[in-house]
Amino acid sequence: MKAAPTPTLIGSVQRALRLLEAAGAHPDGAPAKVLARQAGIPLPTAYHLLRTLIHDDYLRRRDGLYVLGDAVERLIAGGTLQNRRSTLEESLAHWRDAIGVPVYFAVYREGEIEIVAISDTPYARAVTEWADFRETGHAHALGQCLLGQLDESSRRDHLSRHPVQPVTPYTVPDRLTLLERLAAHGRMEPVVERQKYALGTVCTAIPITAGSGAATMAISLPTHQESRLLPAVEQLRAEIGGLLGSLAFSISI
Repeated sequence: MKAAPTPTLIGSVQRALRLLEAAGAHPDGAPAKVLARQAGIPLPTAYHLLRTLIHDDYLRRRDGLYVLGDAVERLIAGGTLQNRRSTLEESLAHWRDAIGVPVYFAVYREGEIEIVAISDTPYARAVTEWADFRETGHAHALGQCLLGQLDESSRRDHLSRHPVQPVTPYTVPDRLTLLERLAAHGRMEPVVERQKYALGTVCTAIPITAGSGAATMAISLPTHQESRLLPAVEQLRAEIGGLLGSLAFSISI
């Protein structure tokens, strides 16, 4: 049998990483001599690497001591973000499988509707985004649920930037009608829409309370399975409390 090929290793990268590990062990900073010794690197080599790491913002030098820089914080934040997304996706997949429907999670952020995650299967397909979800919030349950959680001024601002327009023959006909419906609907009540965004589809969205942000979970079904819609959403509402921890942080994703 042929031996597995030996990977090509770049010594300078390894040494730089060892310096970063050493610096990370000293939250208040450490001098170059200490870092070099702990990383097992000759001091002259350590100085060269430290200058490079400072230049690229992986380290900062403060009063002769080296501490981790902003670039390392960005790497850590990126890893945290990946973990958050994974947790959210696992949560949605749980409900997708438990209820047998596609599950959506969306937020309203910086004046726009954002679909954060969708979980479906070949046997329970999500609605195809044939018209931009951000532009057509007036037509789908996700958008109506998010708009319903905003104050009147924010709703009007959103609709001035994304005007009400026909998406299907069932779409709400005009801005005034939509605003009246949103005002009459309970802020934290589920929103049901039938074929307003996609023909042959019904959808329900549930408001999610997470601080001052607006968020929503939704499910969808073909119209011939509409009898399953309300029991499915009630199941989701009854058991959603256990997911709120993972959903709350998703507002900031």
